[in-house]
Amino acid sequence: MTLLKMKFNQQRRVRLAQGLWLMSWLAVTGGAFIFCLGVYLKTELLRRDEVMENAEIHVVPNILMMVGLASMGTNWVASRVCQDSLDVSRFPRWKVPLLAWFAMAALLCCLLLTVVVLSYALQGSLEDSLKVGLRNGIRFYKDTDVPGRCFQKETIDRLQMEFRCCGNNNFKDWFEVQWVSSRYLDFTSQEVKDRIRSNVDGRYLLDGVPFSCCNPASPRPCLQNHLTDSRAHYNYEYQSEELNLYSRGCRQALTDYYMGLMNSTGPGVLSVIMIQMSVLLSMRYLQTAVEAAIASENPEGESEGYLLDKGVKETYQDVRAKVLGLLKFGQVDPSEDASGAAEGAKTADTEKAATPTPAS
Repeated sequence: MTLLKMKFNQQRRVRLAQGLWLMSWLAVTGGAFIFCLGVYLKTELLRRDEVMENAEIHVVPNILMMVGLASMGTNWVASRVCQDSLDVSRFPRWKVPLLAWFAMAALLCCLLLTVVVLSYALQGSLEDSLKVGLRNGIRFYKDTDVPGRCFQKETIDRLQMEFRCCGNNNFKDWFEVQWVSSRYLDFTSQEVKDRIRSNVDGRYLLDGVPFSCCNPASPRPCLQNHLTDSRAHYNYEYQSEELNLYSRGCRQALTDYYMGLMNSTGPGVLSVIMIQMSVLLSMRYLQTAVEAAIASENPEGESEGYLLDKGVKETYQDVRAKVLGLLKFGQVDPSEDASGAAEGAKTADTEKAATPTPAS
């Protein structure tokens, strides 16, 4: 049973080839868009790589870049096929390459759908990566003299100012770490001694935050220190006062930002999928219609184009049988190998017996 059969005369085949040529170049443009989208997302992820614990989320831009490049190449080939379909002497050379083309085009569509799914599925992994990375970034904030961590302070400060956030979950995360380097502490001061002595780990802990947590939109000058002491500031209540700090944690801010980027790619990726599917189906109609016209020995006559020569079930069984046949062809049958070895051993024994024993 032929699936979705259509009649094509010479004029309709030419129009199909011309329309497919235009769609192919539109798909090339879509592939370039997907590639640029992947590059931009990859760049944004690398910019904050220091506050990410793992790189699982990088699979999304990696697939986008790979699919974008492959889509440009695949659809460029489709445009060449469209041109050669108008010449009976040149089209037959595409008969075998088109099989690989169809497999590649279908794989690209599947990969693009995978990107859409991963954009939502990896949100939990992104949050966990940022949680650990930001926690380490805050802990190493003071290590401006330690190799490998020299720029950690600058990274965190720029991050908090750019995304208008403070700490990992909120500003109180800074209360739990010593974020002031020991080189800037006066150990002869009684206050410093008391704070270090009062802590079990001997750390200098403050109920304060770095300057980058300050919200410039606040009408009040920023309060950075003694944030839990209502008596330390005039007209200030710790429990009810809106602190002049960013209230949102950086983990939530970065998660929202990256998920917004990846989710915004969804409509664009789905549009490219629709274009690619249109190219795939149109190419199948063009292939079968032109091959039927050539087979009828009347290239300018009427021919039939279709998607599948048989039903879906029969086509699947045929493809499966061909794949299994190819796999079997590439393997060595153990029974044949064993029989061949036995015959070889038998031949060797026969030759050995026929060889005369040298006289002593």
